[in-house]
Amino acid sequence: METSRALIARHEFAIDLAREAGSLAAGLRHSLGALEAKNPMDYATVADHAVETLIRQRIGERFGDPVIGEEDGGVPADLVWVVDPIDGTINYIHGSPRWCVSIALIAEGDIASGVIHAPDEGRLFSARRGHGAFLNGAPMHASHLGHGASPVVEIGWSPRRPIERYGTLIRRLIADGIEFRRLGSGALGVADTAAGLNDGYIELHINAWDVLAGIVLVREAGGWANDFLANDGLVKGNPIVVCTPEIATRLQTAMGTLAEP
Repeated sequence: METSRALIARHEFAIDLAREAGSLAAGLRHSLGALEAKNPMDYATVADHAVETLIRQRIGERFGDPVIGEEDGGVPADLVWVVDPIDGTINYIHGSPRWCVSIALIAEGDIASGVIHAPDEGRLFSARRGHGAFLNGAPMHASHLGHGASPVVEIGWSPRRPIERYGTLIRRLIADGIEFRRLGSGALGVADTAAGLNDGYIELHINAWDVLAGIVLVREAGGWANDFLANDGLVKGNPIVVCTPEIATRLQTAMGTLAEP
C-alpha cells in the first residue's frame, strides 16, 4: 500500500513534470514534420511521441512506476500513471491555444492524483484525492449553476459511436434547455467543469488518458462524475459524464442508451 507521503511526492512531481512536458510541446510546435494519421480524424505528431517519451523517462528515473500512455500503451497495475502527452492535438496542429498535457495517477483502483497543464492558456489544474482542486494554485469549484443561466455542457465526439447518436444527444439537450459546445479537448472540457467555466462535459465514448486526470479534478471541486473505471474502462474506455451535481440526472437521462456499442 502506498503511503500518503509517497502519493504526495508523486503529485508534486506530476505538477513539475506537466510544466516540463508542456514546455517541450510548446517548443516543438513549429517543427512537427509529417503527421501520423491514426484515422481520418485523429492524428499524432512528433511532439506527441517526444512528450510521452519524456514523461515516461522522468517517471522511470524518479519512481520506476509503470505508465499507460496514448501513444505507446501500457498495462494496468495497482499503481500506474495514465498520460495523454498532448490532448487536443488537432487544436495544437492548427495553432489554437486549447491543448494540454494530462497526467493522472491510479493507486489501488482509484484515481489518486490529476494534473492538467495548458501552456498556451497559462493554466495548470491539479487535484489530489481528498485534498481539493486547484487552478494555478487557487481553489476551484464546480459552478453549482450559480450563474443563474441555462446550463452549458461541452460535448466531445469520436467515430467510435455513430454520428447519428450525437445528433440525438444534442436534440435531447436542447429540448431540456441545455446549451452545448465542442472545443476539441476532452481533458480541458472536464477541467473547465471543475473550474465552473462550464456546467458539464459528456461524450459517448472516450479513452482513459483523456479524462482520468480531469475526473479527480471534478470530484475534488464538488462536481459529479460517473464511474469511468467500471467495466474495464481503463483499458477499453467508457462514456464520460462529469458535471455540477445539479444536472447529473438530466445529463444521464439525455445520454440514455446512446453510449452502448
